[in-house]
Amino acid sequence: MPLLLGIDNGLTVTKAVVFDQTGRPLSVARRRVPQIMPRPRHVERDMAVLWTQSAAAIAEAVATCGRPAGDIAAVAATAHGDGIYLLDHEAQPLGNGILSLDSRAGDVAAGWQRDGTAEQALTRTGQMPHASAPSALLGWIRANQPDRFARIGHVLACKDWLRFCLTGQIATDLTEASTSFTDVATQDYAPDILGIFGLKALAHALPPILAPDRIAGAVTPQAAAATGLAEGTPVAAGLHDVTASALGAGGYAQGTVAIVAGTYSINETVFDRPRVDARWFCRNGLKRGEWNSMSISPASAANYDWFLDRLCGVERRAAEVAGRAFHAEIIPEIEAAMARPSTAIFHPFLFGSPLGPVASAGFFGLRGWQDRGDMLRAVIEGIAFNHRHHVDALRDGFAPQAARLTGGISRSPLFAQLFADALGMPVSVSDTDEAAAWGAALCAGAAIGLYPSPTQDPRDLAALTRAYAPDPDRSAALAARYALFTDLTHALAPLWPRIEALAPTEG
Repeated sequence: MPLLLGIDNGLTVTKAVVFDQTGRPLSVARRRVPQIMPRPRHVERDMAVLWTQSAAAIAEAVATCGRPAGDIAAVAATAHGDGIYLLDHEAQPLGNGILSLDSRAGDVAAGWQRDGTAEQALTRTGQMPHASAPSALLGWIRANQPDRFARIGHVLACKDWLRFCLTGQIATDLTEASTSFTDVATQDYAPDILGIFGLKALAHALPPILAPDRIAGAVTPQAAAATGLAEGTPVAAGLHDVTASALGAGGYAQGTVAIVAGTYSINETVFDRPRVDARWFCRNGLKRGEWNSMSISPASAANYDWFLDRLCGVERRAAEVAGRAFHAEIIPEIEAAMARPSTAIFHPFLFGSPLGPVASAGFFGLRGWQDRGDMLRAVIEGIAFNHRHHVDALRDGFAPQAARLTGGISRSPLFAQLFADALGMPVSVSDTDEAAAWGAALCAGAAIGLYPSPTQDPRDLAALTRAYAPDPDRSAALAARYALFTDLTHALAPLWPRIEALAPTEG
């Protein structure tokens, strides 16, 4: 039985997972990739370190899967979208890679909003440029690092850099190509689009576009030596991690909102024609004639992790040292808080928001008799409410009837039920621990003919799925709380810039 390797590179960790043909993971290996923050709002990583850490994870996964490396029939990678990874004309890294958490180009995107560039971009590309979009980051580099800008030979996404390290071939895939520079209607590059952003000089730097399930190259001798993979192993083009997560979790389908509750609040749905709106990105789907509309913001489960790290850190570390799961230990506190009335509301905008980078997080309605459980309940509700903000936008455009939830937070039945109640729609959770890596592996399998297409998942998805129906009474109560959450958001809009000005940062 042939094996498949899926590589999943997130914002802090790179993972390699070896699957058998049925989708069963045989081995998983992880390596941390340090973030570099040289200045406020700059979030980067060393591209060489990214590759060596990814190669080490691959080597461990290959060595521990229990099968010879030659049994791995194909490889594909997925990684965080947006941000940029630049190569010079000799195909060498041109500075650090820039992550999607970077917001240095916020002023560039805001300027484009004011002068009409953003509206023009929305019409042509299907999305408003934002702080971590390749267009805005390249605009920032042009203005602030002209020598670096002049040396750009290739503009890649994160997974495209990893694939280049594996194969030596420059390319991107259909899903990733649409982050800034493709015509929303034709799904291809168009000669006028770079000019919208003042980036005509980079026409040579955009990589060829391949289908996610097309073979993009083969493992080179150098990559084989670094990873333990067999030289010549086919490598598929791969895909953006948002799409990979939906695909791997069984949520990539019309009529369904795929929700990823992670660092970002990701909410997406597939449609058979482009529908453009400022509230979502209209990006390419897995194949031509298919579009994936994504409504996202950096405001999801990272807020919960922050609370546990910063306010429960001593207990959490003690539990981990003792081999206990602190998350499981704290659930009863949250359940007790959910069973009683609470005035506590939380805006989950620690790392960003749908309203832009100036909005910040905050608790409202806290009382002296409330405890940690009330605060945690407010944090989880705030996360669900921010997802509802995005899901409601997609409901306006596409009328999805159900949601598919993935991400670490989805493993808790309490939280999954809360999402169903807060959204007022059925929510299903797939028992898939490495959804994004499996989504990449499905593309690898389809590329070599193992599966008819990436969407032909060989697993019994019904057996892997748990469904949660909204409770009418809890949905009504949460709808009232969501309305207050939204009213507070609007009321604070003029105050957030003043709050931010208390600690000015360099752009």
